[in-house]
Amino acid sequence: MTKEERIQKQKERLVEMKIPQQELHAKGYKFIAGADEVGRGPLAGPVVTAAVVLPEDFDVLGIDDSKKLSEKRRDELFDVIKDKALAWGIGMSDHDVIDEINILQATKQAMVKAVAACEEMLFERQGAGIDYVIFDAMTVDGVDKPQEGVIKGDSKVLAIAAASIIAKVTRDRMMVEYAKEYPYYAFERNKGYGTKAHYKGLHEHGICPIHRRTFLKNL
Repeated sequence: MTKEERIQKQKERLVEMKIPQQELHAKGYKFIAGADEVGRGPLAGPVVTAAVVLPEDFDVLGIDDSKKLSEKRRDELFDVIKDKALAWGIGMSDHDVIDEINILQATKQAMVKAVAACEEMLFERQGAGIDYVIFDAMTVDGVDKPQEGVIKGDSKVLAIAAASIIAKVTRDRMMVEYAKEYPYYAFERNKGYGTKAHYKGLHEHGICPIHRRTFLKNL
């Protein structure tokens, strides 16, 4: 694929991923947030969520589900999204909360925080609140907004894809820092997921303070 063909494909993808928000704009919703999470599956560290409100004329190419992008590209887009978004917010639930209330409820609790943080920024910048929230594959009772959950939303809805990048880069950078404090589990590479190196560290050094004990009952 030539560079020109790749750019054309990205332009088509951008148009496609803006459609769900354009349909909501047509119904009268002005400020639409996309929200996503990362870190439901790891054995260690927090679950991190993000909510992002993009302007209608957002035209940055290459936004997609964070899992489909290279680390370098995610890092580049992370800064661009934060710069061009109308508002963004991050929420998280740590390992203790996950162990206490389970990963799904901890994720939803973090979603409430992310939407609240995003709305606070939106009020500061636009003097208005969020009108509608599109979540990736869930709805959240604690968010008192019109909302919907879209299956595989991070690859279908532009604002959710943007949120997935914000959440992913934020969590990855946290796990790299944790790796300096807890060096036996290769967190800088596996980000807390259950790789061979991670399990080797667990068997040789036991559980560290950021491990999710409810995920490690068989150890």
